Amino acid sequence: MTMISRTRARAVETLSLDATDTRNALSVALVSDLADALTDCGKDPDVRAVVLTHTGSTFCAGADLRDPPYPDALTGLLRQILELRKPVVARVTGHVRAGGLGLLAACDIAAASAEATFAFTEVRIGVAPAVISLPVVPRADPRALARYFLTGERFDAREAVHVGLLTVTGDDVDEALAPILDGLRRSSPQGLAETKQLLTARVLETFDRDAADLTALSARLFSSAQAREGMTAFLERRDAAWVV
Repeated sequence: MTMISRTRARAVETLSLDATDTRNALSVALVSDLADALTDCGKDPDVRAVVLTHTGSTFCAGADLRDPPYPDALTGLLRQILELRKPVVARVTGHVRAGGLGLLAACDIAAASAEATFAFTEVRIGVAPAVISLPVVPRADPRALARYFLTGERFDAREAVHVGLLTVTGDDVDEALAPILDGLRRSSPQGLAETKQLLTARVLETFDRDAADLTALSARLFSSAQAREGMTAFLERRDAAWVV
């Protein structure tokens, strides 16, 4: 059973992360299913653009700590979103944590409702936002990232727009997205593909330069003693041993 539900309206394919029991966490299966759905969209000439959204109250809770994807699989998924020759638009109405922000940053356009919240929580479980930094760092304000990467603090949609992680926010996310999707529907497939390539070139340069090292770093950190303590503490809903 796939973890991605799909609908289409006027050439826009909507892919919904649909694993509410795990808060749409990035498991082996979810990453694989999303990659397959994106491949299908890339091959379908009737798809003009893709909307990436979610069921439930969480867009994506980050890595599934019980069934985490291999770091190179997550790297491949983020690259696939960037290299897809069709715009990918994130539509968020809930919480986004850790790896979910990697998905958000890989998208070309990102919109969220006012109640959405965001946090880079990796440091709180003993790891680092290594792989997701590939799309996040080129997109966002470096001073803001220094704060939120290092503290794991939660921030709201207005702040996410301010620091460059979101394109737009509003009380009604679909109302905010309406003119954007209308613009994509009025644009030629060739024009969209070539323009997207211009816009993603700098982000993809970071993948070419740093992906192998950051994938290795992620694997090393997730297998460390501090990460084991941090993940156990998270699952047991207690403070990790280092909290003072």
